[in-house]
Amino acid sequence: MLRLAVPAFLALVAEPLFLLADSAIVGHLGTASLAGLGVASAVLLTAANIFVFLAYGTTAVVARRTGAHDEKGALAAGIDGMWLALLLGLVATAVLVAFAQPLIELFGASDAAVTEAVIYLRISAFGIPAMLLVLAAMGVLRGLQDTRTPMVAAIAGFAANGVLSFVLVHPVGLGIAGAAWGTVIAQLGMALALGGVVVRGARRLGVSLTLHGRGVLSAAGDGIPLLIRTLALRAVLLVTTWVAAGLGEPQLAAHQVAMTVWTALAFALDALAIAGQAITGKALGAGDVRGVRLATATMVRWGVWFGVILTVLIVALHRVIPLGFSSDPQVQAALAAALLIVAAGQPVAGVAFVLDGVLIGAGDARWLALAQIGFLLAYLPMIWLLQASGVTGTTGLVWLWVAFGLFMAIRAAGLHWRARGDDWLVTGATR
Repeated sequence: MLRLAVPAFLALVAEPLFLLADSAIVGHLGTASLAGLGVASAVLLTAANIFVFLAYGTTAVVARRTGAHDEKGALAAGIDGMWLALLLGLVATAVLVAFAQPLIELFGASDAAVTEAVIYLRISAFGIPAMLLVLAAMGVLRGLQDTRTPMVAAIAGFAANGVLSFVLVHPVGLGIAGAAWGTVIAQLGMALALGGVVVRGARRLGVSLTLHGRGVLSAAGDGIPLLIRTLALRAVLLVTTWVAAGLGEPQLAAHQVAMTVWTALAFALDALAIAGQAITGKALGAGDVRGVRLATATMVRWGVWFGVILTVLIVALHRVIPLGFSSDPQVQAALAAALLIVAAGQPVAGVAFVLDGVLIGAGDARWLALAQIGFLLAYLPMIWLLQASGVTGTTGLVWLWVAFGLFMAIRAAGLHWRARGDDWLVTGATR
């Protein structure tokens, strides 16, 4: 578990640092730029993360076939997933470039923030095909029990992104557009590196690299339940950002950084979920139900304690972190308050992420899709009550994060109930 989780942790922490770096760099351009980055990031991450099944679904399929000693079949499924990633990425880019303005305006941000957001989104959209290829390639490698290669690629990509964004934003003077171009270039480099590793492995085993319509359609069909699950989860995040946009520009800027910090912590906790996907898929492929139960119990305990450590860390730094993202006192005060709520929810988030990963690794995607829709429906009344109360400013932002924390608690409870049963423990090379 540690052999898989530690490299996955470093890789996943590096990924949200793309946005953390952009937030720190763009934040010093002004509050409007930081608020615009927050709205654009919500749209961009939604466009990319609704296709996260390219990583998660591929990990489960490849891991099962690896456990059943069918490495050639595992890589063939991985190649189909990468073709699907490229095709979906091209479609997503076209849609975002064409509809960037109306999508951004849906959030109701200020005119200045909308202008900055549209610039960032239209440029960043060109990096989505590379972003999705990275997801698919990472899924293949994780399924093959290799989390070290994705770690190296992610760290190198983050380093390149930080340097490029800073140079293009400040010395070159491109403003928020420079941050977008820096991220696009770094993502392209990661896609070429990780894709090359998978292609070399496929060639070694004689796996065809050409596009096979039936294989791509099969990968797409298998991913539909995970797509629904992810859309429901992204709807929660989008609704949260939409509410934050109505609390005031300083509060929206603070929410952008708070959500970016939460995402970074989520990816850190998700390292155990990645290990859970790979271990669960491989063990079920080999018929080892007892091993799955033991690994799940261990990883849940680790998730709770890791969450406690993150809680202590964020509480200790909740007044320091805002200084690195904005010089606006209102933004700093709102962010410090929101970070305390973010910190309090980390142990519960640890349980939710681990069990989500275990069930994905088991291929229990249909239940996850229905459950996530239920979790979304439970969250919407809380948002309605917050809106009806008319509370705004920093107080409104704090209550918004309290509602989001309750959503995570409901999600963790539902996943725990499912994991206690036996219906998801299906063995064999395919589910």
